[in-house]
Amino acid sequence: MDTSQDGFLGGRLQLAQPNIGYRAGIDPVLLAAACPAKDGEHVLELGCGVGVASLCLAARVPGVRLHGVEILTDYAQLARGNAAQNSFEFDVQVGCVSARPTLFYDQSFHQVIMNPPYFREDASPTPPEAGRASGRSEQVALSHWIETAAKRLRPRGYLTLIQRVERLPDILAGLSGRLGSISVQPLAPRDGRAPHLVLVRARKSGRAAFQLLATQILHVGAAHVKDCPDYAPQISAVLRDGAVFQWGG
Repeated sequence: MDTSQDGFLGGRLQLAQPNIGYRAGIDPVLLAAACPAKDGEHVLELGCGVGVASLCLAARVPGVRLHGVEILTDYAQLARGNAAQNSFEFDVQVGCVSARPTLFYDQSFHQVIMNPPYFREDASPTPPEAGRASGRSEQVALSHWIETAAKRLRPRGYLTLIQRVERLPDILAGLSGRLGSISVQPLAPRDGRAPHLVLVRARKSGRAAFQLLATQILHVGAAHVKDCPDYAPQISAVLRDGAVFQWGG
């Protein structure tokens, strides 16, 4: 597989990604920053790709134990290699999130994170390359991702995910009866623009009231006017410095 070496967190992480296929942008970095993992906790990433979210999380939270599920063998191998290259351990298993029995069926986790494909299989043309297809269009229904996450969580454990805002009804339907204490953080590209993404956090056995938080703006200004990043200060701190994401901030 033809790959490139790309820097994340201001160059603290150097990660191999395929030149053709799914390539991570800022979404998995935001996901990692939004996960409330603590030192020593076990974290499972469903659909880990080349490991960007998990490894960004490990860079911020020393001592987390990383586990991942990835359907594509080549991507799983890259994830393992990226972990080793950056001096982390990452237990990646190859398989589908809806497999029965589920991967890691004999383990439970403090945290589950996921960045599922954004589009339903019938909602957009399927790209010819396998990695791009699995990263863009769902091969497994979003409800199955959430079901698997709920099963693998320990009591009081958290699921954190990032998705397109139009999939929020599907997310809430999938969470119903499985996880509670739901918080939804809309993300908008600029002030005055509608949110296009949501971060969602939910807790196993959680009973707190549903929270719809104030929209976080990703970029400053009404439009991109210079050939340089224009991220809002909190987002820049997440992307460059590995800072924790402030929910509702």
